[in-house]
Order: sequence, then C-alpha cells, then structure tokens
Amino acid sequence: MADYDLEALSLPELKKMQKDVAKAISTFEDRQKAEARSKVEAVARDLGYSLAELVGTDSKPKRTPAAPKYQHPKNPALTWSGRGRKPLWFVDALAAGTTAGDLEIR
Repeated sequence: MADYDLEALSLPELKKMQKDVAKAISTFEDRQKAEARSKVEAVARDLGYSLAELVGTDSKPKRTPAAPKYQHPKNPALTWSGRGRKPLWFVDALAAGTTAGDLEIR
C-alpha cells in the first residue's frame, strides 16, 4: 500500500482522493454483495429452490388510503376519511352545532 503525505496535498487533491476512496469502497462493497448473492443462489439451487422462492416478499400489503367521507363546508380541500383522529375543523363544526351528516360528501 502506498504511503501518502497528506499534508503536502492541496485541498482539491484531497477532495479528489476522498471521492476516489468513496468510489473504491462502494465498488468493493458491491462486489462483495454480488459474490455473497451468487453463493446463496448456488446453495438454494443445490437444494432445488430459487432464491426468490426462499426469500419471498411476505411483507404486509400496503393499504390504500381511505376515500374521504367528510368535507369542510367552506374549504372543500379539507377532507377527512372518518378514520383516525378527528381534524380540528370537524371538531369545531360539531361544536358549532353542525351534524356529521351535514359534513358528509355527497
């Protein structure tokens, strides 16, 4: 490994060296991951499976946001699905005597 006199280098030279080192680290890690993946795929293949079959994506499916059910009477951009915490405009409207049915989107 080469020894560098870092004190003798200029700021642009140091920044270039820093960028080169970061790139070298990244490509090294990518090579290591690719090698590990190929080894794991070979083991899975020897057992009669594909890596995708063994790893899978058993995560929960993402829920789609609920459709708005209520709308602010004066500002139609403010909506609420009826799920979760009541927004302040909804609470204020109820306190002012408006019913939830009056705020429903029709």
